[in-house]
Amino acid sequence: MIQDMSITTLVENTASGMGLLAEHGLSFWIQYADKRILFDTGQSDILIHNARVLGIHLAEADAIILSHGHYDHTGGLAAVLDIAAKAKLYLHPAAIEPKFSKRHSGTESIGMPDFALKAIKNRDVIWTEKPTQIFPGVTVTGQVPRVNDFEDVGGAFFLDENCQEPDELVDDQTLFIETSKGVVIVVGCAHAGVVNILHRIADLSKKKRFYATLGGMHLLRASQKRIERTETVFRNYDLHKIGPAHCTGVDVTRKLWNAFPDQCFVCSVGKQIDI
Repeated sequence: MIQDMSITTLVENTASGMGLLAEHGLSFWIQYADKRILFDTGQSDILIHNARVLGIHLAEADAIILSHGHYDHTGGLAAVLDIAAKAKLYLHPAAIEPKFSKRHSGTESIGMPDFALKAIKNRDVIWTEKPTQIFPGVTVTGQVPRVNDFEDVGGAFFLDENCQEPDELVDDQTLFIETSKGVVIVVGCAHAGVVNILHRIADLSKKKRFYATLGGMHLLRASQKRIERTETVFRNYDLHKIGPAHCTGVDVTRKLWNAFPDQCFVCSVGKQIDI
């Protein structure tokens, strides 16, 4: 059971501290005892700047975990791997596949940048198709089963440039940590659906209540029905802390604040939660 853990936001769409930079992306720094974990890397190397401002030493990272293969979560990987020589790298095999999005202006490549893919080839990778323990009490889900009928991947995502083969984002995975206060869940974009994710972690952890969930929940285009059902599940799991970020969406974040005024918190760059 982990005690005295902190999670600091290194990259997010907004920043809340002097000298910190924001970008469309996500990255968290997790530390407890003698362990240091980097979860996602944003879309550029600004996490290195933000880490320096916050007094975080990326060279101390023991593990780097990628939630999925989109550019805004993997773009800083090459820069970090140059610094974090001892860190083990964890990702799902599908994270390195080409990925595209259909936009009004045409097709856009949104997969892992070439320089990140090149950097991965020079490192030992632990592939996480199935649940994988990082450290005792710290687990990545691997591929999350899609078990409900009201969640989707959150956008028009494809595996081919012609946008004919839908990308179900099977690489989407989540980190969960068993602490003295309860299970803490760190999501990247929740393309598997945040409700599917919580149910999966309940199965894996054998817990019926969680302490915290934070990160991108990809509810930007979610229907009101989906939002309401998500709120119900949050209540059922008795979440004490909820930190929407990145792709959750401003309007949905506002709704979550209204629904959970005592649990919600700002998850912008520089935010640190202590457990």
